[in-house]
Amino acid sequence: MKHWMWAALKNGLQDSMAYRSEFLIKIFVDAAVPAIVQIILWYAIFDLGHQNTVAGYTYAQMMSYTLMTVLFTQVRGGDHDFELAEMIRTGELSPYLLKPLNVVDFIYIRGVAHRLFVSVICLCIGIGISVFTELSPLRLIGGMMLALLGNLIHYQIGAALASVSFSWEEGYALLMVKNRITMFLSGELIPLFLIPESYAWIWKSLPFYLYVFGPSQYALGNWSHHEFIIQFSIGIGWLIITSMLTRYTWRTGIRHYQGLGG
Repeated sequence: MKHWMWAALKNGLQDSMAYRSEFLIKIFVDAAVPAIVQIILWYAIFDLGHQNTVAGYTYAQMMSYTLMTVLFTQVRGGDHDFELAEMIRTGELSPYLLKPLNVVDFIYIRGVAHRLFVSVICLCIGIGISVFTELSPLRLIGGMMLALLGNLIHYQIGAALASVSFSWEEGYALLMVKNRITMFLSGELIPLFLIPESYAWIWKSLPFYLYVFGPSQYALGNWSHHEFIIQFSIGIGWLIITSMLTRYTWRTGIRHYQGLGG
């Protein structure tokens, strides 16, 4: 690993630990809010609505999915693409262009330390829960690997969209739209198997389901090992495509960069 990559990763981890109180509170809030919404929803449907199953899933299975998504949702996010857009808008990108580094990779590596730390915490919690349940620690590890791959794909898409800021000052609006779409199509808000089959092609044609839904399905045993390998390979394919897209959009955008700031 290049020296600047290691330095960026180290600085990112130190920043996360320096603000550990705020860091832990943010993790708790980010995890609790979506989970509470889902728990209330399933209670209303199953208990108040007197339903035994929904889409073939029982109340216990829905709750298991909800609790599992809490672990993987924390790995999904990151606002590094917003940071890139802001650097372009304000002109702060200029000093980085003078250094022998790839600014897109640098910003991700510096910020990913936070997500790596979170993923370790979530994995430890999951393995701890598996001691008292039928969850497989190996499946949890596999699910976490897929979630981390999804995190990288998520960043590449965001970085490509952030390059719009080279020609449009309010390019962050696209990033906001991307995040809202991601929350829905990743399976964070509702399980994707609730989407009617006639519309299922939408989420199956995009990589977002690899962020939360896919890892949860594998960790819960709903995907076979063979299916996991197929989906992980699809994720690698998406990573290659999005990486190429990011490189192209940034090479094109920098030609129009003036570094004047907002």
